[in-house]
Amino acid sequence: MKQRFFAKTALTAAVLASLVGCANQAETTQPAWQQGESYKLTILHTNDHHGRFWQNQYGEYGMAARKTLLDQIRAEVAAEGGTTLLLSGGDINTGVPESDLQDAEPDFKGMNMLGYDAMALGNHEFDNPLDVLRKQEEWAEFPMLSANIYDKDTGERLFQPYQIFEQQGIKIAVIGLTTEDTAKIGNPEYIGGVDFRDPKEEAKKLIAELEATEKPDVIIAATHMGHYENGNRGINAPGDVALARYLNEGDLDMIVGGHSQEPVCMEGPNMYNKNFNPGDDCQPDQQNGTWIVQAHEWGKYVGRADFEFKNGELQMVSYDLIPVNLKKKVKLADGSSQRVFIQDEIAENQEVKAFLQPYQERGQDQLNIKIAESNGKLEGDRNVVRFQQTNLGRLIAASHMQRAKADFAVMNSGGVRDSIAAGNITYKDVLTVQPFGNIVTYNDMTGVEVMDYLNVVATKPVDSGAYAQFYGISMTVANGKVSDVKIGGKPLSMTDTYRFTVPSFNAAGGDGYPKVTGHAGHVNTGFVDAEVLKEFLEVNSPIDVNAFAPKGEIVYK
Repeated sequence: MKQRFFAKTALTAAVLASLVGCANQAETTQPAWQQGESYKLTILHTNDHHGRFWQNQYGEYGMAARKTLLDQIRAEVAAEGGTTLLLSGGDINTGVPESDLQDAEPDFKGMNMLGYDAMALGNHEFDNPLDVLRKQEEWAEFPMLSANIYDKDTGERLFQPYQIFEQQGIKIAVIGLTTEDTAKIGNPEYIGGVDFRDPKEEAKKLIAELEATEKPDVIIAATHMGHYENGNRGINAPGDVALARYLNEGDLDMIVGGHSQEPVCMEGPNMYNKNFNPGDDCQPDQQNGTWIVQAHEWGKYVGRADFEFKNGELQMVSYDLIPVNLKKKVKLADGSSQRVFIQDEIAENQEVKAFLQPYQERGQDQLNIKIAESNGKLEGDRNVVRFQQTNLGRLIAASHMQRAKADFAVMNSGGVRDSIAAGNITYKDVLTVQPFGNIVTYNDMTGVEVMDYLNVVATKPVDSGAYAQFYGISMTVANGKVSDVKIGGKPLSMTDTYRFTVPSFNAAGGDGYPKVTGHAGHVNTGFVDAEVLKEFLEVNSPIDVNAFAPKGEIVYK
């Protein structure tokens, strides 16, 4: 159901620019739209696609169903005399092997078929060498935008900063912005020559240039910066709220965001609606005269913002976050459960499905290709890994620690679903061990906080999925308490700050672990655990299983 709005934004940048021009007695350009006439403009948006071109095992989301929904909305808007723009908040790359193994070719070419008009570059667009990103630019029939990414040597922008669209005589500028955190969470091998500048400053500078040259009627930022409630970002780089507050009121009409991977639905000023469920009404955020939207992740939703443009002012009429074949569990009379559609099923577009099918099959075939080899068994059997430290549990933790440049790592044994036999290792083996698609997160905490955390996590009982595997740390556990903690071989300092990794499931409180997602030092890297493990195995092959075997680091008394 659409959420209706009647609050007006401030005057658009075009009107402000024309007023300045009049004051300077400079020649102004008359707008192509007509005074007194109302125009319907609809902005559609998604973000954080992360390789999900195909529906999941439950028949949820997928680009073929999204195409059907988008076409239905476009037809409805056109019948009412309006026009649409489809924007992405970025992070098309990295998420599922069928996409990753093919450099996200099905995803970018699928976006062409779905009719995307522009996207912001996300940090995961830099997970591969830059020549892969340039190849993706060639596949894309729409601009990949970022105004704040520069070449360190030349000082020139590396990507197109904005795109101008003209619809119904309305001139719409879409600018792209990318989180500056890309510099610290990206692979230095790939981004060593790239300068990720402050997107707030770049936006302010670019908006001034646009008002002076292009004189747009509407300015939209497609961003990959994250939405943080009331601007409380912790150690993350400033996000969309900070951006809107940094600019002059009304400089931006709208921010189509991504990166924090959530449905931006507000209960009140600066307060998330923590009870939001798929299909509920969604009130987007508004900061300093700017609407801010985000559509969770993976194409689970299509965001729809309907605007009325009249006499140089843009007014949001309604907003809807539309689920794409999402399901919920319901209990049946016999006590079992079944997944049912939350809303009416959206049929898959057969042309898109037929186009993507070979990519899906090709990706499946590549799962059986050898990625590494080992000289012995990597132990993940349930009756072992939930009772003691094992080489596989520690290897997984090591892969997370290395990716996040952390000091130590915590891995729940319930996330280790099988062993890997000696010999050749395939990607399918990796996905058997790590099937849940958890994300690697890291946390920066003081020694005091680390000790409090360990006193909960390291004392979890054996024979449970909560039993923790560790890497990079040693300790003694006795009588429900932790002592003699050493990190990197050095005693834990209560005043120093340490970084440790933990799967997103546990970071959110899973297995009874302390919930750290609200901690100021918490960062969701966006890297899927199986992908991180795969790369670690590839780089370190052949794997010496004895190198990861426990050597008495964790002593239980």
